[in-house]
Amino acid sequence: MNVLHSMAQGFSVALTPLNLLLAFSGALVGTLVGVLPGIGPITGVAILVPLTYAMKLPPESAIILLAGIYYGAMYGGSTTSILLNVPGETASVVTTLDGYQMARQGRAGAALAIAAIGSFVAGTMSVVGLMLFGPYLAKWAIRFGPAEYLALMVFAFSMISTLAGKNLAKALIATFLGLAFATVGLDPGSAVPRYTYGQMKLYDGMDFLVVAIGLFAISEVLVLLEETHTGQVVTAEMGKVWITFKEFLFSIGAVFRGSLLGFFIGVLPGAGASIASFISYTLEKRVSDRNGTFGKGDIRGVAGPESANNAAAGGALIPLLTMGIPGSGTTAILLGTLMGMNVVPGPLMFQQHPKVVWGLVASMYVGNVMLLILNLPLVKLFVKILLVPRWILLPAVTAISFIGVYSVNNSPFDLLLMAGFGLLGYLMRKMDFPLAPVILGLVLGEMMEKNLRRALSISGGEWGYLFQSSISITLWILAAVSLFTPLLFRKLKAVKDEAVTGEEEL
Repeated sequence: MNVLHSMAQGFSVALTPLNLLLAFSGALVGTLVGVLPGIGPITGVAILVPLTYAMKLPPESAIILLAGIYYGAMYGGSTTSILLNVPGETASVVTTLDGYQMARQGRAGAALAIAAIGSFVAGTMSVVGLMLFGPYLAKWAIRFGPAEYLALMVFAFSMISTLAGKNLAKALIATFLGLAFATVGLDPGSAVPRYTYGQMKLYDGMDFLVVAIGLFAISEVLVLLEETHTGQVVTAEMGKVWITFKEFLFSIGAVFRGSLLGFFIGVLPGAGASIASFISYTLEKRVSDRNGTFGKGDIRGVAGPESANNAAAGGALIPLLTMGIPGSGTTAILLGTLMGMNVVPGPLMFQQHPKVVWGLVASMYVGNVMLLILNLPLVKLFVKILLVPRWILLPAVTAISFIGVYSVNNSPFDLLLMAGFGLLGYLMRKMDFPLAPVILGLVLGEMMEKNLRRALSISGGEWGYLFQSSISITLWILAAVSLFTPLLFRKLKAVKDEAVTGEEEL
């Protein structure tokens, strides 16, 4: 009854005309932020923080606006990934694997529709989880130390065979390449430059957006130019612009699995939507890919990751509100905004600032409905991008990529670096190397190194500390099972095939 009473109070806050307008504005701006590569939810929220002070908004109204941009950007991030193979943020990389293939097959409408539906379901489920289980999950998440986070990273890496296609060796090479890129910059312990070759621009490491847009977008432009020149591909198909009931039923299991997984991973401070989307894709491929359709345009490869990254956005609010611990860069900005308004997140926030907490929760219900109403009609509009002639589309994609990368740091050096990664991505495609493991290595490499250093600092260099807690032991076991089980199955299948061949020869 206390929850129902609190939610009633929350809706009384969220349904005021001002807060409804702010929730709608945040959802709309967030969608546009997600569609445009180079901005991202962190930048979108940061840009509008001064506006909340200038408008002298009360804390509950300010957080409703900024949170709307946050989860709205997670909604919109799939659009360019599906239509143009241009991931605007880390969490959207996995969506390109099947989403872009669906677009090339004339099924872009179905991909965009299931992304919107999955995002709505995941967003709603994450709000329910925040409402019912927030404080309890926060107590569980605080048990994750550097040793547990390291084990979680290793678990994510152990699933690399899922992204490997038919050649695990090439996937491992791509992963180590990503890890090598992650070491570029200042050493986190001694601040000594590593592999920077005297370039000051590399002291902060390689920006994810530069690498991702180079590997995916620029290399895709090069491939499409080659295909168009040789006559292999001349026009793109638009196909149907909606999802069929059969496709909806086919993918609904992936939506729910991705939502649950993403929510629990989002609760972990620092884990974020990128890990949630990668692990969700891995889970779906292990559970559902019996016919080898993942990576070739399977709608479940879009439904699962898109649901996971949206649910992770909701889950990341739990450690923020209950412990004052930001779970991501965006929630760190939200934390700073609240503290600037004399609202200190933590265990007492639910008692001291109920209007802020429950107003936010109620506004997320309203905002998710708004986003669904906004995004589903836009599917028909977005799909028409595929009808644009290639002599217009390819320069436009290139221009968007250059503008997006330049807008991050205003650095011409980043443009040259992006072009270099574009050439690298083109060569990797020609040699049939997967691109997603490079991004996984780049994103998780820095986090993995920092947590390993912290764990060894705490233990005084004792490696046994990495295997002491029940959580870390469980994750290490799951990592081993995840890595070696597919290899064992492949070996058994090869032995079985040899036996069948021998019987046929006899």
